[in-house]
Amino acid sequence: MKKAVGIIRAVFEAILDAIIPLRARTVRTKGRTLEDIPLTPTPHELLGVRITTLMDYRDPAVVDLIQSLKYDGSAHAARLAAAVLADYLREEISSAHTFSARKIFLVPVPLHKHRTNQRGFNQIELVLKALPQEFLDGTLAYMEAGFLARTRATKPQTRLPRSERLSNVAGAFTIANEQALADTHVFLLDDVTTTGATLANAATPLRRAGAKVTLLALARA
Repeated sequence: MKKAVGIIRAVFEAILDAIIPLRARTVRTKGRTLEDIPLTPTPHELLGVRITTLMDYRDPAVVDLIQSLKYDGSAHAARLAAAVLADYLREEISSAHTFSARKIFLVPVPLHKHRTNQRGFNQIELVLKALPQEFLDGTLAYMEAGFLARTRATKPQTRLPRSERLSNVAGAFTIANEQALADTHVFLLDDVTTTGATLANAATPLRRAGAKVTLLALARA
């Protein structure tokens, strides 16, 4: 069944590629494999919180990958990023299960609904959905995109000076069901972090609901 789905997906993507010319970065990314995108977990202390980034943004292949994912919605980029993420999460989640019985959730940082409508997708949600099934069905973790909501439209962080990024996203995130988060472990994920403002603010309501929160980003710009 999985093989058939893979064949259908490949045919569909080939048709789309023929109709819509690919950007150069996405063409380069489609020619790369996991071996071309090394996993380099690096912890950062930003705004008083610990954020781990998984790839080195100084690597041109990583820049292509992130931009293909974020701006082009590349399915291949999502699968590559998911493979890198899975390599990291497998050990982290196994370790977490050893020391705690908390239920583990993978939660993408949400976009505001207007941004989602404009772009047509949430890039980090594409990555999570491309993870192996064991990260989605509760075998290792559950993927839950509905826990966290961005209730206030914010300016794109990349267009703001560092001094304004924290206030831009302050209080922009809420959760709908606090009871579902009590005594859980949430891995909160974003594509790129710079100052850490988005992840730090998105984590606040999760922690208030009683979740232990681990902050991850694919890269740091």
